[in-house]
Amino acid sequence: MRNSKGRLHIVAFGAHAGDADFTMAHVLTKYAAQGHRATIVHVTLGEAGHPRMSRQDYAEQRKVEIRDSAAVYGADVRYLPYPDGELPATPESELAVCDLVRELKPDIVLTHWVGSFHQDHILTHHLVMRGVLLARLEKVTRALPPHAVRSVYFAENWEDPQDFVPEVYIDITDAFDRWIEGASKHALFRGEVSTFPYQDYYKALARARGAESGCRYAAAFMRTREIFKRALPSFP
Repeated sequence: MRNSKGRLHIVAFGAHAGDADFTMAHVLTKYAAQGHRATIVHVTLGEAGHPRMSRQDYAEQRKVEIRDSAAVYGADVRYLPYPDGELPATPESELAVCDLVRELKPDIVLTHWVGSFHQDHILTHHLVMRGVLLARLEKVTRALPPHAVRSVYFAENWEDPQDFVPEVYIDITDAFDRWIEGASKHALFRGEVSTFPYQDYYKALARARGAESGCRYAAAFMRTREIFKRALPSFP
């Protein structure tokens, strides 16, 4: 929860280097500028995604990209040791995420929505949700004590569109230019790796969500579904 100085910690988990940068880092940039702590966790480096470079060479390039972009956002950066396209869905990987959540102690977690056509995105969703659950359970004995994440939200990603419902809109107008500067540290965002126009798409998406919600630029997120309901005395 908030520390003694009122600072929050917001942590974004992306399946590949670039996923969190393009779909979550605008909000991280906003939080960081307000004095909160922000961290990006890259579950894989996405090193298999370059049509010409070897996995090893592209992995080294991506390490530089995630370092340089995070510096612009004002965020910390971490990456897990899993290979692109070979993300394991095992108790061990779930506990690895659990341990990281207990170490970082986030108040808010952002990650992928499960309705994706990309297997690594689906697995990242499940690993993060499972890791967040395990992190809060006192009976799960690990090196670090339990930590309960306050909120989990799912980012809007062109690869995760199935049944995605935009429910929470965050005004990112003040963070927009810095976010674009940071995301542009990635060759993928600049259009040098894939034919998909990442920069054009996410700029346009931010403008469209802003138009829908009454500001210049916005980012939309989906909430986790509540299991336990709370009766209200009247309409909010």
